[in-house]
Amino acid sequence: MEKKFADRDLACLTQLDEFLTSLEGEKGALIPVLQKAQDLFGYLPMEVLVYISRKIGVPISRVYGVVTFYSQFHLVPRGRNVIRSCQGTACHVRGASAVMREVRKCLELEGGAATTDNLRFTLESVACIGCCGLAPVMTVNGDTYGRLVPEKVGDILEQYR
Repeated sequence: MEKKFADRDLACLTQLDEFLTSLEGEKGALIPVLQKAQDLFGYLPMEVLVYISRKIGVPISRVYGVVTFYSQFHLVPRGRNVIRSCQGTACHVRGASAVMREVRKCLELEGGAATTDNLRFTLESVACIGCCGLAPVMTVNGDTYGRLVPEKVGDILEQYR
């Protein structure tokens, strides 16, 4: 094991090694390995990407390319509760930007920050949630909230604190 990892990460690394051993000799295992690593660590720190690269013999440039191509992978820690705010056309026309501003205000997210300092919430802007008839829409951990107005946002978020 490498010394670059914190003590709390060593257990995750051990589990990742076990998973890598179970896939030994399989071609095309990069995505499942990245998914397992993200499940274990909560995100994909650069040290873990380098570790995976060395263990499976895939250049770090390719590993990084896969991670940055697929939206399911995250290079920074994410909050326990993930909020997706739809900014698609129907939602935009019906006030999604005001809802998004209110979410940012309630979570005290400054500038371009997407995750609260306490890692309780992560806010994502998405192109479409697929509930145009309920516009504007947001989801929290997969729970859908439609026909939103800024005044409803605080009460919704309070359920997840």
